[in-house]
Amino acid sequence: MPRLRLLVALLAVLPAVAAARSVPEAPPLQAEAYVLMDAATGQIIAEHAPDERRSPASITKVMTSYVAFEEIAADRASMDNRVLISEKAWRQGIDSTQSRMFIEVGTLVKLEDLLRGIIVQSGNDASVAVAEHLAGSQAGFASMMNAAAERLGMENSQFQNASGMPEEGHYSTAGDIAKLVRAHIRDFPEGYAIYSEKEFTYNDIRQFNRNRLLWRDDSVDGVKTGYTSESGYCLASSAVRDGRRLISVVLGTPSPDQRTQDSLALLNYGFRFFDTVTLFAAGESVQTRAVYGGEQSELAVGLGEALQVTVPRDATDRLSLDAEIRSPLQAPIAAGERLGTLTVRLDDETLRVEPLVATEAVPQGGIFKRLVDAVRLRLGV
Repeated sequence: MPRLRLLVALLAVLPAVAAARSVPEAPPLQAEAYVLMDAATGQIIAEHAPDERRSPASITKVMTSYVAFEEIAADRASMDNRVLISEKAWRQGIDSTQSRMFIEVGTLVKLEDLLRGIIVQSGNDASVAVAEHLAGSQAGFASMMNAAAERLGMENSQFQNASGMPEEGHYSTAGDIAKLVRAHIRDFPEGYAIYSEKEFTYNDIRQFNRNRLLWRDDSVDGVKTGYTSESGYCLASSAVRDGRRLISVVLGTPSPDQRTQDSLALLNYGFRFFDTVTLFAAGESVQTRAVYGGEQSELAVGLGEALQVTVPRDATDRLSLDAEIRSPLQAPIAAGERLGTLTVRLDDETLRVEPLVATEAVPQGGIFKRLVDAVRLRLGV
């Protein structure tokens, strides 16, 4: 296949780079596993033991809310649903060592309030109540969680309950949690906005969000803390600065203060030393190619979606692109039809491989045009 090597013009659309500097390694952390991800590209900026299976504790509730918002989006549930609180859900919260919303057995509670009880108050009782309402049982809801995890590519996660209480076979990883947070922000932004709320009062009991970053850094708008003696102190967090969003996940830190410090250190590192740049807009031409047997003789080949990459701030001039497009191109060609791939590399590292598609349809030409193009094709002109 013909290849397009190093689009020099690309550099004109990239941000100017200040004096060249080397990017330092990620800051030393006490977390036993961590990931820093750019939300726009999904690229990992820094990581340690990203695929190590660990107890996710109450970070599990991010999946609980994700599944709940999936059901709401599909009109299988509503924020206005009145949920009957079972004894099992109530009992999940009577242990004073557990996080709870303080719901009462036999009462009817709006699903919207229960979701705030899960997200802001980290209520285990609310988690069980929502699981029972949406699936009939925690086991049934866990199946829904695992199906969602499979759809999101969370290959090292398995859920057994909605609250995150330790249970055999209940695990996730820093990398999978970052994928989940990214999906939640992308798929259900209105629901995700609840993660930025600092407090919620229910049953005349006012409780504060345990994510201390919400008070320490105005750019942070989520996400979720977790702790059990098995998991250690954990925190998934996300922040937006100058229109750019990063996601950090730290697992297994020794204290609430440390999970906050580790998370902030990761976020600061990513914002300071890396940029996300747009290489092509959706539908923008990457290359114009000859077409044989069509109503027109040329076709612009581009990308179905905008192409962004995350790179160190001094590295934009080290990007290269390789376009591989099938040859020859013969009509008819449908708009959006896949015609090849575009590979983005930073030095020798492959950052992205994206499909190249036809930016418009090319109908088959008339008989005379097809005959002429058949000769051109045979002669290679």
